[in-house]
Amino acid sequence: MSYKPISEIGEFGLIERLSKITAPSAKKRPELLEGIGDDCAVWQLGESEVQVVTTDLLTEHVHFDLLTTPMHHLGSKAISVNVSDICAMNAFPDYALISIAVPPKMPVEMVEELYRGIEHAASAYGLAIAGGDTSSSPSGLFISVSMTGRTTPEQLALRKGAALGDLICVTGTLGGSTAGLHLLQRERATMIEQMRNNEPYNKEVMAELQEYAEAIRCHLLPEARIDIIDFFSEEGIVPTAMIDISDGLVADLGHLCRRSGVGAHIDESRIPVLPEARAVAEEFQQDAFDWALTGGEDYQLLFTLPKSQYDLVAAHRDITVIGEITEKEEGMLLTDIFGMTIDMAEMKRGFDHFAG
Repeated sequence: MSYKPISEIGEFGLIERLSKITAPSAKKRPELLEGIGDDCAVWQLGESEVQVVTTDLLTEHVHFDLLTTPMHHLGSKAISVNVSDICAMNAFPDYALISIAVPPKMPVEMVEELYRGIEHAASAYGLAIAGGDTSSSPSGLFISVSMTGRTTPEQLALRKGAALGDLICVTGTLGGSTAGLHLLQRERATMIEQMRNNEPYNKEVMAELQEYAEAIRCHLLPEARIDIIDFFSEEGIVPTAMIDISDGLVADLGHLCRRSGVGAHIDESRIPVLPEARAVAEEFQQDAFDWALTGGEDYQLLFTLPKSQYDLVAAHRDITVIGEITEKEEGMLLTDIFGMTIDMAEMKRGFDHFAG
């Protein structure tokens, strides 16, 4: 029997295969409204309430590097990325369970600082840390967060539901996290080189990064857009479809379009790019638009709305309309700043954990 390496099918190919295996158990529970395939699973709590549930795993050397990531920041980010999934369902977070696997020689004080970051973020988002589990790890730090949230059936937003003619909207700015990552990776390389040469660490190198503090913050301390969910609630807005931008704008728009059975056309000139990302990209001789389109980990919200609701979002300073939903047969198209039309299916997609 020949075995297929996961790298041949990638992360989403693996998820598709596993979802087929687990589908029979899901079908036995009629109260399960949405299983694998959205930002959260959804099940009915009662006639007027649904619960949304998400889980996320952060792995050292894959999602973070302790040379450049303070433990307090890491704890905060572990909460924020899960709250972002809850927000993508147009819901508010309630409870979280935290499980960690820690190398036995890691100082207790580092773990305590991790949890101070977790608690700080939990308090900011109004959720409770309800428990978890601890274990030892021989190969680095692992953090698993499971989180619940609630909304009503009428307010629930899924990845499916976008319709022909809907506006495509995005919150905040994009590209900041990738810019911050590039800066931190360069700093990490400098630190390692100094250690190899037995040189004292030059603290002035980090001080020079202060001009890019916002880009670094975007990567180390992303903020879930719970303020946008508050705004939706106040204005009576329910997106026809929504997803958070974790894999990159192109990849996550692709997820939304596939689930909704539609196409999309976006305008590159409308995409809000973090100003600092432009400066960092120029320094690295790269394209800030590429970072905004494919970089990932911006944790902004990407959603669709009927054109009739344009006035409701147009006045919001942190929401930008970047395009329109089209027929599925038209695919996903991008008009670049030179007026050329590009098929986004041919563009680099977001991060894949198992890419070869």
